[in-house]
Amino acid sequence: MEFDVVIVGAGPSGLSAACRLMQQANAAEQELTVCVVEKGSEVGAHILSGAVFEPRALTELFPDWEERGAPLTTPAIRDEVYLLKDAEKSQQIPNALVPKSMHNTGGDMNRYVISAGNLCRWLGEQAEQLGVEIFPGFAAQDVIIEDGSVRGILIGDMGVGADGQPKDGHMQGMELRAKYTLFAEGARGHLGKRLINEFSLDAGRDPQHYGIGLKELWDVPAEQHEPGLVLHGSGWPLDKNTHGGWFLYHAENQQVVVGLIMDLSYQNPWLSPFDEFQRMKHHPVLSQHLQGGKRVAYGARALTKGGLNCLPKMTFAGGLLIGCDAGTLNFAKIKGLHTAMKSGLVAAESVFEALQAGDEGGQELTTFTEKWEASWAYEELKASASFGPAIHKYGTVAGGAYNFANQLLGNKLPNLHDTTTDHGALKPAAEFEKIDYPKPDGKLSFDKSTSVFLSNTNHEEDQPCHLQLSDPELPIRDNLPTYAEPAQRYCPAGVYEVVEDDAGNPRFQINFQNCVHCKTCDIKDPAQNITWVAPEGGGGPNYPNM
Repeated sequence: MEFDVVIVGAGPSGLSAACRLMQQANAAEQELTVCVVEKGSEVGAHILSGAVFEPRALTELFPDWEERGAPLTTPAIRDEVYLLKDAEKSQQIPNALVPKSMHNTGGDMNRYVISAGNLCRWLGEQAEQLGVEIFPGFAAQDVIIEDGSVRGILIGDMGVGADGQPKDGHMQGMELRAKYTLFAEGARGHLGKRLINEFSLDAGRDPQHYGIGLKELWDVPAEQHEPGLVLHGSGWPLDKNTHGGWFLYHAENQQVVVGLIMDLSYQNPWLSPFDEFQRMKHHPVLSQHLQGGKRVAYGARALTKGGLNCLPKMTFAGGLLIGCDAGTLNFAKIKGLHTAMKSGLVAAESVFEALQAGDEGGQELTTFTEKWEASWAYEELKASASFGPAIHKYGTVAGGAYNFANQLLGNKLPNLHDTTTDHGALKPAAEFEKIDYPKPDGKLSFDKSTSVFLSNTNHEEDQPCHLQLSDPELPIRDNLPTYAEPAQRYCPAGVYEVVEDDAGNPRFQINFQNCVHCKTCDIKDPAQNITWVAPEGGGGPNYPNM
């Protein structure tokens, strides 16, 4: 099938690009074919974010979004920031000492507590009304590269057994060819990863940095619900060498969202992000908002948080990397939806300009770089370039002080860099004491299996494993003696286990059916031995309003 533009991923950046492309084509009365491919079972099924949303890019895309029924109904009304000192004690940070980038109330723009999944569902509806074709349940498996130029994508086969042979109902994959292809897969997109390597897009950049975000959705009693209350914090239970922070937002419909973002640059292989999150909820600052409530959804997703210093070149012959596939999140704001959407708008404008001028595709759109670097989104990333490196270099408190001073001084302090890879930061298990995490109480804290159940994750069991090992012997041979095989703990879904075989020897087991597509294994494995590739389309989590 041939299109003018193919977009991989129905997230905020991909759908914004699709809508803007058709807006321009319709205004110019020019025929344009745009296709969006989404591996989730429906638009929004794989979308997970906090999220406090800044609607700047949305307003540029649809100035009448309110009349159109965009799902922005809960403005942020009160901000609180805490430092948790231990399991009981905390200190609220005075508003005057909170970096300006983290303020969510006041100023010249309302911010909203939203479901990113519902925002994408709504954007998908707008895109289809404009004439975009959206194919949910189809996974982009590979990139078509011809004569050094991207010419589209390959959709994976459906109905292939674990042995690689076609089953009953097998459906062969398709080539989706395009003049230009936009890759908007989200953090650590598997095709984006290949393109960065293929075209050396990260040459001269700092290595990319990531976090893992874990999130739950709770129904809470009406008397303790305060729509628009926004809480952030850091400190306990993370140690001084482990950076991250938590969030708790009061959303609509008597719901509270709570989550932990933990940097994947952590050193201790005994750490389990999932278990850190579970025990964190027992702190009085958080538990008072959850007690008496019911947990109704769980999920996890990696986020690209390196910022400007790690941002790869986003252009290559025949296409663009946009949104979190490139890494446009502004971690100083703990927000990425608005900058991802803006990258999609700039991409659409650059592509349409080329096509309108008679471009037959396959070229490198250097005009995108000019437009992107002139945008407010790029200015945001430029102003916060040192934010993450300062925290990695000086720690949460001292790094926060550096960032606060830098913002006061108009970002005139030296630009800091972090050149250690996230997987390279891990140290041998022998250097740390094993962590004995408390057992879940089933009220505030839970185990992985019941959590994965709430993510509605499902994969056809008789299919090739989408978590590929370059060296199948390495986990037991190298990772187990050196790092106590950290995949057992960094995976938030219980995908990886070390079990005993019939002879009593350790064996590395992959329960790929549990995979929530967070990509943490692809990022954190110390030997970079695990490669995440797309499973059969429609598999993975089916998140509700996450």
